Amino acid sequence: MTLFSEHAVIDVDTHITEPPDLWTSRVAGKWHDLAPHIERVKGRDFWFINGKRGLAPGAVSMAGYNGRPPNEFPATYQDISASAYDAKARLVHMDEQGIYAQVIYPNVGGFGSQNFLAMRDKELKLACVKAYNDFLIEWTSASPERLLGVCALPFWDIAESVAEISRCAELGHRSVLFPSQPQDFKQPDLSDTYWDPVWECAQSFDLPISFHIGGQAALGVKEGEFSPRGGPMGRKAKFARYSALAFIGNGLGISELICGGVCHRFPALKFVSVESGAGWIPTLLEALDWQWHNAGVVFEHPEYDLLPSEYFRRQIYACFWFERDMLARAAQLYPDNLMYETDFPHPTSMSPGPATIAVAPREYARQAFADMPGELIGKLLHDTAARVYHVQ
Repeated sequence: MTLFSEHAVIDVDTHITEPPDLWTSRVAGKWHDLAPHIERVKGRDFWFINGKRGLAPGAVSMAGYNGRPPNEFPATYQDISASAYDAKARLVHMDEQGIYAQVIYPNVGGFGSQNFLAMRDKELKLACVKAYNDFLIEWTSASPERLLGVCALPFWDIAESVAEISRCAELGHRSVLFPSQPQDFKQPDLSDTYWDPVWECAQSFDLPISFHIGGQAALGVKEGEFSPRGGPMGRKAKFARYSALAFIGNGLGISELICGGVCHRFPALKFVSVESGAGWIPTLLEALDWQWHNAGVVFEHPEYDLLPSEYFRRQIYACFWFERDMLARAAQLYPDNLMYETDFPHPTSMSPGPATIAVAPREYARQAFADMPGELIGKLLHDTAARVYHVQ
């Protein structure tokens, strides 16, 4: 018997490779040239937004492919595994891997919905966000209790954001996608009370806020791209650096939520740091606690009634998928705040093949959790995620 057979595993970060007609089949024809759509360039499929070439769907659909990321990837949709874009095929894949449920994130709109900003027409931007959210509900309807949708947000419009959270909560979405550094996109700082209506609305529906890495101005990545361009360092070296340092962007968000009083003002709201790893969390929180005392935050903000680590324990969560050496310590200190993911079908996912050192999820769990008590393993693989995403 394996750990995956003992627990109903919830994979809290996977992605959907959006089908080519997602937007063109849902927005008015007058916008088809500006809305996200697929064009084939020199034998490869690419998304175009507002007339400019952006993400290649194959670049985020590497699972089961023998090329090496970031620049060797499936050329067309015909070369991509159906489990990346077809809900029924995804469920088959999940059964094969022993995974009960998956949380579903986007690609094209950006990991903080920032790519929609490429379109200047406000009506079109909102239509594209709603089209994605409606599509995702249709897609997850293949098994609503196993496929858990995260809604995109028109964060550039506070009133529409609140309205969309309410609409998506009624539709059945399980979380709200938000950029961890909205100030990178000419919006108020994450800690600004300007965002309080968004937090209040999400809290009222008990929908966690998801900060996926890449939901900020990415290091060395141009708008609309998935990975850094080449240069003296080399494309693959830059991709490795970018992928690791993306964690820091979420660290900025976590520290701002705590120090900016967002957690204090909204004590029942959950925040999830997605695809950011977990081993660095204890270091950040130990530093924040020490500096909190050292700088005299309690005198400046007597209303703050908890330490940073206590705010984190109460309402912030982090996700892991490859860590081994540092995971045990993080799990020991924050056993109720860590959740397992695979990042399927991205090039950094737990998808074994000739081009990756990744091992299958079951094998990773066997190795990484070998010395952990059963109760803790249950929390990491199922219990915490079930509580955050309301999985029965």
